[in-house]
Amino acid sequence: MITTHALPAEVRQSSSESMAESVKINVQHADFYYGKNQALYGVSMQIRPQYVTALIGPSGCGKSTFLRSLNRMNDLIPGARLEGVVELDGENVYGDQMDVIHLRRRVGMIFQRSNPFPMSIYDNVAYGVRVNGLSKKRVQLDEIVEKTLTAAALWEEVKDRLHRSAMSLSGGQQQRLCIARALAIEPEVLLMDEPASALDPISTAKIEELIYNLKRDYTIVVVTHNMQQAARISDETGFFLSGKLVEFNETKRIFTAPANRETEDYITGRFG
Repeated sequence: MITTHALPAEVRQSSSESMAESVKINVQHADFYYGKNQALYGVSMQIRPQYVTALIGPSGCGKSTFLRSLNRMNDLIPGARLEGVVELDGENVYGDQMDVIHLRRRVGMIFQRSNPFPMSIYDNVAYGVRVNGLSKKRVQLDEIVEKTLTAAALWEEVKDRLHRSAMSLSGGQQQRLCIARALAIEPEVLLMDEPASALDPISTAKIEELIYNLKRDYTIVVVTHNMQQAARISDETGFFLSGKLVEFNETKRIFTAPANRETEDYITGRFG
């Protein structure tokens, strides 16, 4: 196993240097602050389309802050600001011309704990479609609800009770419902902040299988504390520590031949 102690000034990144493939999200030299407190230091990462990118690292290392910066969810926090570059398909996410509402349609968010609305299963999925004026005809809305529930691997379980409360679903079903709700407005990117951490092993396996299937159509970025989960579901992995991106590479390389001693120590359980 490679255990190099020092990295070049720029974090090693095979996705940009060794492969001539397109980039969906380009982050360069990102510093993030909560008021006077700095949470991210010079983070650079290129996220490829239709890949699952896992973000790992100990609690408080900046993973979730980085994830939320990709669709400006941190804007909702007073005093929060980002310095650096975040681009979506080459467009400056933090530019003055960026429509933040449209950005969050393109880059959806799935939170750690499922948060279905206190309404029916059908209305949960249809909510964003209605609010954004994406469909006015009931037949079109029915098609969208079925399509997205199917994509979220939930249709067969709920098709006969669409007008029952979403709160009647199990925890795992509620999380898949939230994924369906995000898919209904046709995003390009899905951000997932520990989407299975509160679920039992069977529900977790369903979420992992769902993530694997969704990457055929979506770019997915997942924060997880579960090393085995990151190894199972992701194509590339970034390791964060103390607000810095220590290492970013193909998942297989990260877990079998990390280039940095701190990465090796973390994935082998020596700390974190």
